[in-house]
Amino acid sequence: MNLVVDTSVWSLFLRRHSPNGADPFVAQLRYYLQGDNCIHILGQILQELLDGVRERKQFDLLRDYLEPFPLLELDRADFVEASRLRNHCRSHGVQARPTDFLIAAGCIRRNYPLLTADGDFGHIAKYCKLGLISVQKCFTDQSFLLLNTHPFHVSPQCCSVNT
Repeated sequence: MNLVVDTSVWSLFLRRHSPNGADPFVAQLRYYLQGDNCIHILGQILQELLDGVRERKQFDLLRDYLEPFPLLELDRADFVEASRLRNHCRSHGVQARPTDFLIAAGCIRRNYPLLTADGDFGHIAKYCKLGLISVQKCFTDQSFLLLNTHPFHVSPQCCSVNT
C-alpha cells in the first residue's frame, strides 16, 4: 500500500527523550514499516523534519535514514488543488497551514491515505476526499511488544510511484 506519513507522526517516532512505545501513532507507523508498504514523504515534510535538528551529525543521520522513502513529487495541479481546497475549507470555517492543504492535495490526487497526529487534517477531511488512516488505539502491550521485537526495515523496492 502507498501512504504518506506526516511530520507529526515522524516527530513522535523519532523522539529519543521520551518513551514513545505506548503512542498509538508510533505503533501504527511501526506496523506499516514492517509490511510491504511504500511510505512516501513530501519535500515539505522532509524539510520540517530536518529543520528541527541542531547538530550536524544528527542531521546527517536523519537525512540518511529518510533517504529510502520516496518523495511525493508535486506538480502545478497539486498547488492549484491545495489552494482550491484551502479556499473551500475556509468558507466552512476550517483554518490550517497552507502546507497542510498541500499535503492533503498531494494525497487526494494520488489516492494515498495519510497517517497523521495533526487534528487539522480531520477538519480538512470533512470537506474533501482525503483518506486518513485510522490509528488503532487498541494496541495491547503484547501486540506492541511484537512490533518492537521484530526489526523493521525500509524496502523501497516495493514502492511503485504512481503520479
